[in-house]
Amino acid sequence: MTDTILAITLLWIFVVIYAVAASFDFGAGFWSLLYLNREQTKATSIANRYLSPSWEVVNVFVVLIVVGLVTFFPGAVSTLGTVLLIPGSLILLLILIRSAFMVFSHLVRKYDKTLAFFSGVSGLLIPALLILVLPLTQGGYITRIDGVERLDWGTLLASPHVYAYIGLAVSSTLFLSSLLLADYSYVAQAPQAFRVYRRDARLLGPITLLTAVLTVVTMREEAAWLHERLLTHTPWLVASAACFLIGYLALLLPQRRNWPIHPARLAVIGVIVQYLLASYAYGAAHLPYIVYPDITIESSFTHPNTFRALLVSYLVGFAILIPGFLFFWRLFMKDDLYVRQK
Repeated sequence: MTDTILAITLLWIFVVIYAVAASFDFGAGFWSLLYLNREQTKATSIANRYLSPSWEVVNVFVVLIVVGLVTFFPGAVSTLGTVLLIPGSLILLLILIRSAFMVFSHLVRKYDKTLAFFSGVSGLLIPALLILVLPLTQGGYITRIDGVERLDWGTLLASPHVYAYIGLAVSSTLFLSSLLLADYSYVAQAPQAFRVYRRDARLLGPITLLTAVLTVVTMREEAAWLHERLLTHTPWLVASAACFLIGYLALLLPQRRNWPIHPARLAVIGVIVQYLLASYAYGAAHLPYIVYPDITIESSFTHPNTFRALLVSYLVGFAILIPGFLFFWRLFMKDDLYVRQK
């Protein structure tokens, strides 16, 4: 494996982890808002119980992605920074407002509903803006005027492919989060919340699959080069679809506590594996381009000596972070005193 492949693989791992973890986080904020006035279901309570400790951890991967891109592929920063100036600024503003309300809500309880509103609305807007990075890197939306690269807003806003991506981002966020919250409700022994979130996941599963298909279909017209490369990874896509089917069928099974692994947990695992397989196929098809057709991983790569020094620092950082993540998981996701609020 070359240095460039190792670097882009590490960066893509950050992106995929953030995409899945952020979907859980942002979706939980939306569900908390949606069921705010239905206290008898305990759906909002379950969502807030998960949301309270998780949002700080998710933001760690935003930093890792930005730092990884700047340090590993500095040649791509100028183009991406220019074309993503407006959507990127909106994303940062929304994350800032959301984080501020998250922090101060613990001190001023009378703003709970305001927090729920901002958390719920931003839970849909942020993924919709974040997903714009993918179509922008596929080519066709960046123009060069007087030697300066600019985002072609007219082409972007008129593109069905972009809206398919946005639909995929929103539906995936809601689907993944409803799956996780169904599992979380089951563990917390909150049967009403479990039934609510399992119902939502059953409804959103086919919608998410449909938006994924629409994304691939519209890609054929607007990014033919990527569509052709993606089809060469059909076995990975088929395996991804199979994992989705396993996860979705697990939602239809009766939930029995004497099973080695309850179906809600199996659904979460199956769908996460599905996203990992699909992400691998997409990432492999996109290589060697970071931004098609001008910026490749080779042309934008940092100096090899710099990369090796950075890689060592990342490995040291992971050696510190991973035990912390495991401790966080045991403390908030598996501890009965917290999950069941005993």
